[in-house]
Amino acid sequence: MPKELIFEGRTTTEAIEKGLKELKVSKDKVEITVLEAEEKRSFFSILAPRVVKVKMVLKEEKINTKKESTKRKDPIKYEVSEEELQKAKEATEKFLNEFLQAIKKEITSKTEIKDSSILVTLEGENASEFIGYRGEVLNALQSLLSTIANKDRKGKIKLILDIANYKEKREKTLEDLAVKVAKSVVKTGKSITLEPMTAYERKIIHSKLQENSRVTTYSVGEEPHRRIVIQKNK
Repeated sequence: MPKELIFEGRTTTEAIEKGLKELKVSKDKVEITVLEAEEKRSFFSILAPRVVKVKMVLKEEKINTKKESTKRKDPIKYEVSEEELQKAKEATEKFLNEFLQAIKKEITSKTEIKDSSILVTLEGENASEFIGYRGEVLNALQSLLSTIANKDRKGKIKLILDIANYKEKREKTLEDLAVKVAKSVVKTGKSITLEPMTAYERKIIHSKLQENSRVTTYSVGEEPHRRIVIQKNK
């Protein structure tokens, strides 16, 4: 069976149902991406047949593909020595110290090595200024610090930045949102599409509702405007 298939319908629901019927699987067994959504039609296209396309990928096959791909890679590529971790930590600390001194804000930083990763935390009265709308500034700063930490390194070093305990608070907010929206979907029977989220945030929503047998979640759209759809199971 192919790893992925494209299905068409007059509506998104019809295209999804057609795909599930042909693949003979339930929604929780596939990852669904809407390729061509239902949009308002122009006067010149009113006579053209409406077509909605969705792509379906079997989750199990997708996981197997990742495992096979991992086996082909050289594991040495991902090994990071303690010496490299320490050098990455020092480079990160040096940049942060110079950066915080330059902006003259009441912010303190802490950098530590944990589980072969570098953890950076920022605290202080003005620390929240570096979070931004839904963590946009935080994510940008994390990418910058990750680039600095990995410069001239042989292995890939994972760097995680948290500011004023934002990530833990954001995770709790998203989990509460997932539960609230799922209840509304079950009650009304109408699907709800959430606002665009990062892959990290979408993963929180998917994970929270994974055990909820009454709803299905899937993503639509392209980055950075990819959204989660929560739909009631039949």
